[in-house]
Amino acid sequence: MKNIVCLLFAALMTADIASAQTAGGREEPIKYGDMEHWVTRKIHESAIIGGDTKTLYEIGPTQMIDGNKPYTNLGGSPWGTSNVLAKVAGIVKTNNSVYKDTRGSGHCVKMTTHIERVKVLGLVNISVLAAGSVFLGDMREPITGTKDGPKALNWGIRFNKRPKALRYDYKVQTAGGGSRIKMTGFSSKSTVPGKDYAITVFLLQKRTEDAKGNITAKRVGTMVVKYGTSTGKWIDNATYEILYGDIRSNPKYDAATMGLRSTDYARNSKGKSVPVKETGWASADETPTHMLLQFSSSHGGAYIGSPGNTFWIDNVRLVY
Repeated sequence: MKNIVCLLFAALMTADIASAQTAGGREEPIKYGDMEHWVTRKIHESAIIGGDTKTLYEIGPTQMIDGNKPYTNLGGSPWGTSNVLAKVAGIVKTNNSVYKDTRGSGHCVKMTTHIERVKVLGLVNISVLAAGSVFLGDMREPITGTKDGPKALNWGIRFNKRPKALRYDYKVQTAGGGSRIKMTGFSSKSTVPGKDYAITVFLLQKRTEDAKGNITAKRVGTMVVKYGTSTGKWIDNATYEILYGDIRSNPKYDAATMGLRSTDYARNSKGKSVPVKETGWASADETPTHMLLQFSSSHGGAYIGSPGNTFWIDNVRLVY
């Protein structure tokens, strides 16, 4: 039983610089990026782990779904979340780290880093650290095993424009000091050096699929920003320039967060999940085929972060 629950948790949790300014420009909202419309899901976890009813939120047309039904994006919503339903060896468990939150008379998205715990009949007690994130793409549910997690994420949406900047409203609450923790559920808690940051990652890619369904990409545009200080209030109309082409000589370039990627997954034309390998930098005037955007309450990857780190986002749009 302990091994099954460990697998369940791993399945759930692996499904896991620029300066702001208020420049002008024509704005184009990303669909549902005003965070005013939400799908509310009522998931009933298995009795063997407590039988709780959990509420999961998804960004999409306002409606309620009651029952343990795999979710697919509704209403043309381009947004996926780290809220996910897992079912391993018949046991249903959820991870809930993204919430609909109130902002004034409207709503926003709240992402938080927290420790997810589960007990089985009082005998097994497992704790895993999970960050909250929302991204352009979707998640294939239910997660059924440890290898399922990364492959369940379909990163990016089709996109062929060249915006100048990304703009949104945000608020940050940081937690922890100069180090983070790592909790995988398979081993004891450990300390990871380095401060935890909330992070925004925006990428434009030109993807190519070969006859075997393999996907490669050239990096067209890049924008990454990290937040390590609590704001105490909302910052409206934060605007971040998108850098085009090979930016390795740009003073804003950070290899750790802006370098070429090879661990993201997407579904190819055959519906199969395959890794997207970035093979180089596109020319500065190239037109992309896909846009990737992720907001996350922690930046260190699966199982790593500071509990309490919280990132609020609202009114996401592109600037031309």
